[in-house]
Amino acid sequence: MNLYCCSIDLKNDAKALGFAHAVEAWMLHLQDQGVIGRWRLLRRKLNLAAGPYRDFLLEIEVEDLAQLDRAFRVLGQHDDHVETLYRAVNSLIASTDMALYRPFPDPERSERMALV
Repeated sequence: MNLYCCSIDLKNDAKALGFAHAVEAWMLHLQDQGVIGRWRLLRRKLNLAAGPYRDFLLEIEVEDLAQLDRAFRVLGQHDDHVETLYRAVNSLIASTDMALYRPFPDPERSERMALV
């Protein structure tokens, strides 16, 4: 399992609940397509965070990089429904940073270490 994380700030005129509903529709579509696993949307609490931390954190689980690639390919499809779902989310975002995490130590590293 890999974790694709998006740290997000909304545009000043964007509504947080509207954003949450748009994210849910987009993520459920991606799940229905089998290109992501579980996901969750988190919001900063009590405005407690250091400078580089944004207001929202979206965490998306993918099995491997091949599944993540399939998720990006869904976005690349010329499909009106996909474009509508994506635009509903993306149009509300002012700025975002992404990261990809993996479990550590990962199974491959553990195996190599066990052979020593």
